[in-house]
Amino acid sequence: MDLLALLPPFPKPGKHHVLLVVVSAVAASATTAAILLVFSQRRSKFKRTLGNKCGNRESGYAALIGNTPLIELTSLSRATECRVLAKVEYLNPGGTSKDRVALRMIQEAEKACLLHPGSTVIEGTSGSTGIALASLCRARGYRCLIVMPDDQAAEKAHLLKQFGAEVEIVKPASIANPNHYCNRARARAEELGDEAVFMDQFETMANFRAHYEGTGPEMWEQVVAGYGARPDAFVMSAGTGGTLAGVSRAWKEREEKVQVFLVDPPGSSLYHKVKHGVCYSTAQRERGVRRHRYDSLAEGIGVDRLTANFGKARIDEAFHVSDQEAVDMAHFLLQAEGIFVGSSTAINLVGCVRAARVLGPGHTVVTVLCDSGQRHLTRFWNRRVVEGAELKWPETPPVNLNFLQKNGPGDKEDLREGGH
Repeated sequence: MDLLALLPPFPKPGKHHVLLVVVSAVAASATTAAILLVFSQRRSKFKRTLGNKCGNRESGYAALIGNTPLIELTSLSRATECRVLAKVEYLNPGGTSKDRVALRMIQEAEKACLLHPGSTVIEGTSGSTGIALASLCRARGYRCLIVMPDDQAAEKAHLLKQFGAEVEIVKPASIANPNHYCNRARARAEELGDEAVFMDQFETMANFRAHYEGTGPEMWEQVVAGYGARPDAFVMSAGTGGTLAGVSRAWKEREEKVQVFLVDPPGSSLYHKVKHGVCYSTAQRERGVRRHRYDSLAEGIGVDRLTANFGKARIDEAFHVSDQEAVDMAHFLLQAEGIFVGSSTAINLVGCVRAARVLGPGHTVVTVLCDSGQRHLTRFWNRRVVEGAELKWPETPPVNLNFLQKNGPGDKEDLREGGH
């Protein structure tokens, strides 16, 4: 039997039926819109709540970072007949320019909601970046784990522990070795999972941005406003390469003719990268290295690989600087200016003299005083350590720059030495 035949016929739709359909459709649309609005508001509220759980607490320490003074080193200006200016980055609260990088890395991680109260910040560092991170973490409610090599000044590890960081000391190793301090730090972060963030200062572009957007423009304006001149040259050593890359890019965008000089310590391969296009140093020959790949008293600078940050640098020329020249320059500056600097600053200043000699009288040469001697008492400013490295401890401070070689050590090195 056909059941449909038993049903009464459907009436033909009239105007009232059409009106009913229209009203129903409008009501349904309004209901849907209301539901979507409520959902959107709740989602927005959820995001705000989630954002509040992400770390973002500023501190007095963070407020002190940046706007460091720019000074003229009159003794070097007189000796070179150029104006030698230096930005005193060791007056940041953590004692180095690494404060800028540490703050930027943490802020970007917070913005991405990778950090929340109780998270662990992990970094591999020679010490300075770690000190800045430890201080910022303590004020922001994060844990901090620092992995560093055992050939750094002991006072750095002591400071890290005072600031509440957990410190893991490892033997120096090549970056290809899983026990390299950066690789160990990355591995520790992977072990802890989502509760930890590896800062990765060598590769993260937060490092570059801290100097491209901060240090570089800040320093340029200080030169122009304070000395009525435009910089002719920027001189800098490189560890991560962030300062060199950020400042060089910022300055060359303002004035393409600005010359950028890299200064490189013994054992580092960046000099040859600039001069010959190959990351190799003859000091890295087998059995040619006294300690390890960075065969120098200098701390925090010199590497045997290209980092993402260094890759963004715009460099015109490079100089080698010996440990002996760095030691002598540090003693000279203490005598002539009363300024107590560390190893990387001393190397920068040797580079300033070389750059001034290349440019000739009347130019403005700028660098960074990136570390104080107070962080280097147990190594760079320790007579026993200096003499143990087969260097001479100045019995009396140098009164001129005669201790500088006319051509930097290794500036005439043949890349083919050592079978390469």
